[in-house]
Parts: sequence; C-alpha cells; structure tokens
Amino acid sequence: MRRGLAHWFDRRGWSDLIISVPYLWLSFFFLVPFLIVLAMSVATKSPTAPPFSFGGDYPLVNLEGYARLVSDGLYLRAFLTSVWNAGVATVFCLLLGYPMALALTRVSRSWRNILLMLVILPFWTSFLLRVYAWMGLMGKSSWFNVLLTDLWNGAVPVAWAVKSLPMMHSNFAVILVMVYTYLPFMILPLYASLERLDPTLDEAALDLGSRPWQVFLDVTLPQSLPGLIAGGLLVFIPAAGELVIPTLVGDSAAPMIGRVISDEFSSARDWPMASAVAVALLVLMVVPTMIYTRYQAKSEGAK
Repeated sequence: MRRGLAHWFDRRGWSDLIISVPYLWLSFFFLVPFLIVLAMSVATKSPTAPPFSFGGDYPLVNLEGYARLVSDGLYLRAFLTSVWNAGVATVFCLLLGYPMALALTRVSRSWRNILLMLVILPFWTSFLLRVYAWMGLMGKSSWFNVLLTDLWNGAVPVAWAVKSLPMMHSNFAVILVMVYTYLPFMILPLYASLERLDPTLDEAALDLGSRPWQVFLDVTLPQSLPGLIAGGLLVFIPAAGELVIPTLVGDSAAPMIGRVISDEFSSARDWPMASAVAVALLVLMVVPTMIYTRYQAKSEGAK
C-alpha cells in the first residue's frame, strides 16, 4: 500500500492522475448519459412517470423506434433537412472564413490581435440575444429587409418585383443565422493551421515561376487541410443538431432533427422515440469524426 501511494505521488503517478481526469469526465458526463439514452431508446412508451417502461406488460427490448426512423417520412425529412442546412452553412462558413483566416496571418502582430478579438467578440453576447437580433433584422419592415428588397427589385424584371422578401421562417433564415453563429468556429482552426505554415515555401514557389493562385492551390491549401477539416467538423456537427435557431427562425413545416427530438420529448412525451432519434443523430455525427481521426492518424504516420 505504501508503495502504491508513493507511486501516485511521484512524477509518473501525477501524470497518470492528470491524464485520467479527462477520461473520468467523459465517462461521467458523456458515456453514462449516452447509456441512459440508449436504454430509453429500446424502452416502450407508457402512461407512467417517467413515460417509458421495461419488461412486465411491456417488452424488455423494443426496437419500434428505430423501425419508425426508416419508415416514417417525418424523421427522414428532418435528417435530410438537418444535413442539407448544416452542409450549406459549413460551405458558406468555409468560403467566408478561409480568406479571413488567411488575412489574419498576413497582417502585423498588433492588427492580428485586434482582428482576433473582433472574431471572438460575438461570444461575449448572449447567443439567444444574437438570434433575436437577426429576427428583427429579417422582419418585413426592417432596414435590412428593405435594403435587400430594393436590391432584388433593381436586379430582376418588374414582373418578379416584391414588396418585401420573405426571409423569416425559412431554410434561408436558418442557414444565414447558423453561418453568422458558427463562422468563428471555422476561422479559428483555419487560422491556427495557416499561422504555422512556413512563408518561405510560398516565396520559393513564386521564385520558381508559379502564379499566386497556383501557389495557393499547390502549397497553401494542401498544408491547411487539417485546419479546414477541423473547422468543417466544428461547424457541421453542432449545426446539424441545432435546436434554438430552427425553432426561432425556421419553417415549422420542415423541422430540423433537433426540433423533432425536442417535440418528441416535450409535446408527444414519447421518450423512447426521442431517444432513438438522438442515438441515430449521434451515430450520424460520430461517423465523420471517426473518418477525420483516421485520416489524421494516417497523415501523422506518413510523416
């Protein structure tokens, strides 16, 4: 026993203890809740409290919820809508975030700190308050809607002119607010990846006769792929399971999967079905993460 205590207080023991803390945290706050949700997904809905049961008058394992996932069009449409909105938002975040991250690496150190602060400045404001601000901007009488309406009417034939653009309660509104919300999650990993690149490689490529766009495609872009993939995952995964944005600005006739899970838990009180949808969503999110992890392990092994 004394030897064991001495082991924990030496340098290696402290290292083991520090390393074990994240695993204990993940086990308690991720693995245990996931096992609870997984167990509920194979339960049966009942009028009791909580509204699910195992065994007795009900089957011990009920896979009806998973069967409904592939047979009920509501869940299939919700999954497709979530993947589509999250994918489009990720692409726009990439198109906007990559030039911004690249510009951050090309400015002076003093300006870089100021611009980085501006990137993370929205996090200092309540997320819900920012969504409500966008709701005001997209209203029919707002200056933002009036400006876009004037631009639209000036660019299209008179027959296509409109009094105001219907932005609220649409996939357009959901994607717009998600791009605004998750853009920093794309910029920061890209900046961290681009900031580590050796600028002499670009200079060497220019000296050898490459044009600026060739230098970007052949030198800069391939070396920034880890940051690009990490930023894409950081945007796509939370966007696909988003609840607040689709609920406030989305179309209730085409809900995303987060809204469906919330309605199953609260309105329908069908906890087993909601748990089955949540497990399926988790699997959908884990697959791209595993693909990225395997790709990263292969790239590090090749080095």
